[in-house]
Amino acid sequence: MKKWWMEAVGYQIYPKSFYDTNGDGIGDLNGITNKLEYLKKLGITLIWIGPFYDSPMDDNGYDVRDFFSVAKEFGTLDDFKKLVAKAKKLDIKIILDFVLNHTSDEHQWFIESKSSINNPKRDYYIWQKGKNVDGKKMPPTNWASFFGGSAWKYDQTTDMYYMKIFSDKMPDLNWANKKVREEMASVGKWWLNLGIDGFRIDAVSHLDRAPFEDSLLDTKTVLDWNKFSNLPRVHNYLKEMNNDLFKKYDALTIGEVGGAASIDSAIEYSAFESNELSMVFNFDHNWCNNLHDIDNYNDLKTNVKALKTVFTKWQTAFEKIGWIPLNWLNHDQPRLMSQYGDSDYFKESGKMLASVRYLMRGTPFIFQGEEIGMTNYPFKEYNEFRDVSSKNYYHSIEGINEEERIFQVRKTSRDHPRTPMQWNTSKYAGFSTKEPWINVNPNYLEINVEKCLNDYDSIWYHYQRIIDLRSNPLYKDVIVYGTFEELDSRDNVYAYKRENANKCMIVVSSFTKEKEEYNLKNYEIKEVILSNYQDIKIQNNIIELRPYESVLVEVMKNE
Repeated sequence: MKKWWMEAVGYQIYPKSFYDTNGDGIGDLNGITNKLEYLKKLGITLIWIGPFYDSPMDDNGYDVRDFFSVAKEFGTLDDFKKLVAKAKKLDIKIILDFVLNHTSDEHQWFIESKSSINNPKRDYYIWQKGKNVDGKKMPPTNWASFFGGSAWKYDQTTDMYYMKIFSDKMPDLNWANKKVREEMASVGKWWLNLGIDGFRIDAVSHLDRAPFEDSLLDTKTVLDWNKFSNLPRVHNYLKEMNNDLFKKYDALTIGEVGGAASIDSAIEYSAFESNELSMVFNFDHNWCNNLHDIDNYNDLKTNVKALKTVFTKWQTAFEKIGWIPLNWLNHDQPRLMSQYGDSDYFKESGKMLASVRYLMRGTPFIFQGEEIGMTNYPFKEYNEFRDVSSKNYYHSIEGINEEERIFQVRKTSRDHPRTPMQWNTSKYAGFSTKEPWINVNPNYLEINVEKCLNDYDSIWYHYQRIIDLRSNPLYKDVIVYGTFEELDSRDNVYAYKRENANKCMIVVSSFTKEKEEYNLKNYEIKEVILSNYQDIKIQNNIIELRPYESVLVEVMKNE
């Protein structure tokens, strides 16, 4: 089985922070259109654009007020149509965020739903009566929200609670209601008819609910994934959506499946025979370090063994039965270079990380700024944060001083990947002519697109070389479709083999600043295809690995 999206190279755009063309400090659709040639030069053939629907922006656009309108901050529907037209000319396909789990509390459906228990749209959302505990009104269950606090919000209009597993302003849709499913299919159809090529489906694993009974994990409010994640009816809903919508348009669909999703669950969503989704993102690899335990960033260490285990597990599981996206991060995780890179070996480690991930089997998805090595923002004050979940976390922390409190929020803040794209050394990093909605990382003078494009040894050009290899007729079939086999189990070296009927290639990468050696004694090296150093040291089939060195070699196939 081969689909167009298997050979694509994707790039995630967080529109609010990509490029501002009208000088209001907020990125816009015209900014994306303006930078399409830049993405084409990098080799991108598919872009995933974050939500730009009309929204009060409680959660940066994931709280949709109107699925059929563009938020004024991002432009107009005509701007989007121009973006689609230009992308088609450049052979760049587009997928959009499709928010299925919830809407904004300002959406017309919810306004009607909360108006009375007899309103026709009452059951578009999940409503329950509260409990009376010792004369005090309490939420229906002790379930917690992902953003902190209860998963229920009281509404006095009808003296009932609505469910919201994210923010208070994001009430959950009731997918058990057939009319809701039909409405959402209509939304998807409308955008597909405008010329897009598919969707990244937000929070797709949360469309079903367990019976409304208290979690036994704790007597207090507790986040229990089993109450609203990866439950059986989700698969029924997605099969229906696939049959009624996705399949008719040959649409690419990538689900966001986090939390309690196992390999088996992911296979159920996206195996070739599942008839649900094309792929699912997973986040098992995002926290393979000691970040949660440190009090100082100097103590941050990558758990290379855990990282390799995760990658090999997913590669092996989907080898014959499905497809996976290859991503290091998205708009919810810390920056790659701050998680797994080394500032003392900035270029070397940045290139190594790119080789490790994007020479695997799957479809790459590069997050904006990753290709130039953007890093986390050095938050020092509460008022620098913008993310609602970061702010909620800040207010939930007790018993430590302000500096320690900021540090704890900073470690995992979703604001890190959302700082403005660093285009050049001009004010505000060339992102805007006005102070942006969120601070620019002060290191933009050293880390920016313009500087990378003027340096053929930059991380950017290494990304471009990898992307070129994935489309090169000599290597495409083995890199895109070939088998995957891990070759090394040492703590600091990751070696794996990509092979098909005609070629055999080996990727060897070092995750340490110490010198390492890798013995290719069982293989005869034909050619060095890619390296993150200017030269490569091989003697008697032993590769001398310098700090964070990564090498791609073609070897003779074993007959």
